[in-house]
Amino acid sequence: MSAHCMLTGRQPGFGKTISHSHRRSSRRFDPNVQRKRYWLASEGRHVRLTLSTKGIKTVDSIGIEAAAARIRARGVRV
Repeated sequence: MSAHCMLTGRQPGFGKTISHSHRRSSRRFDPNVQRKRYWLASEGRHVRLTLSTKGIKTVDSIGIEAAAARIRARGVRV
């Protein structure tokens, strides 16, 4: 599963891990993405979305229909 949110567009950030001796090595900061299944009443089917936790809260507040419209506006297939 790729670490991208379909709604908010959040994706991994990159940085460095610094050890006790101050040596640096590369690392990834992945967003907390989860697969959620929603009922899309307008199409009469379920959709499975990969959302960050902030994206899940956004769907809860604006509704799945508006969220699906925003995802499609970003050019992502639902």
